[in-house]
Amino acid sequence: MSDTLSPEGATLATPAAAKADSRATRLKNFWADFSRSPVAVISLVVIVLLAALSFGAPWVTPQNPYDMASLDWMDAFLHPGTEGSGGYVHLLGTDNAGRDMLSAILYGLRTSFVIGLSAGALALMVGICVGLTAAYFGGRIESLLMRIVDLQLSMPAILLALVLVAMLGQGVAQIVLALVVAQYAYFARTTHGAATVERGKDYIEAARSTPLPTRRVLFRHLLPNVLPPLIVVATVQVASAIALEATLSFLGVGLPLTEPSLGSLISNGFKYIHTDRTWLSIYPGLFLMVTVVAINLVGDQVRHVLDPRNQR
Repeated sequence: MSDTLSPEGATLATPAAAKADSRATRLKNFWADFSRSPVAVISLVVIVLLAALSFGAPWVTPQNPYDMASLDWMDAFLHPGTEGSGGYVHLLGTDNAGRDMLSAILYGLRTSFVIGLSAGALALMVGICVGLTAAYFGGRIESLLMRIVDLQLSMPAILLALVLVAMLGQGVAQIVLALVVAQYAYFARTTHGAATVERGKDYIEAARSTPLPTRRVLFRHLLPNVLPPLIVVATVQVASAIALEATLSFLGVGLPLTEPSLGSLISNGFKYIHTDRTWLSIYPGLFLMVTVVAINLVGDQVRHVLDPRNQR
């Protein structure tokens, strides 16, 4: 649909153009508020840099640390900065199998990002469906669903994840499923609280009085107004999922040894922590700590920006 002209000759924007302009304005205002915190901006840059390096690991690392044909056992336990038999310098040293530690860390970090983002996204979708359903229909459905959520929230996430992984077995898919089951309740509780507030407002009552399908009322009218707190929870839960995966792998019940994982790298180097080979455990631990802390700092600033009490 083309733009129309007013009697004075001014061009009136179409509804679609006005909506796009409003969205661009909101994004601009969000970034202006977010960038007020240098720490959050630096954290965001760190996350983007680590994600780029980890997903580009096959092209930026000198070795595929999980290709046994590329390993040389004579390169085992090389100190950081030592040149190996492959003709390149191992910046962070090598482990007991002769794997380049920087390569192994970036491959493991890629797995952490995949698991954290996948588990966070799936848990978000499940939690939204449970929370919206409970808030919208109320009554016995609300009581049943939220009692299940409350029961799950009373259990430590790591304990529930341990039980599920023990039942499902090792592997990326099994870890993601276990983390989704362990974390969706946080999203469900947040969604239910925000949706319960919105449920009694006039625009929802007006939508319910029309012959609109229930799913349209839920996902086109109710959901957009409960998203801000969910975005905050999502950032926190992604960091939590990465930490949980590393914990499970450290305990030996997460990913198998044939798959890259920061937790397994830390566990593998832990037995050498009291020797002069401390880099085996320290460097993977530092990368894990920096990643989780950076995500949490970004999430904290997002929460501050989206908090209505801080709106200008």
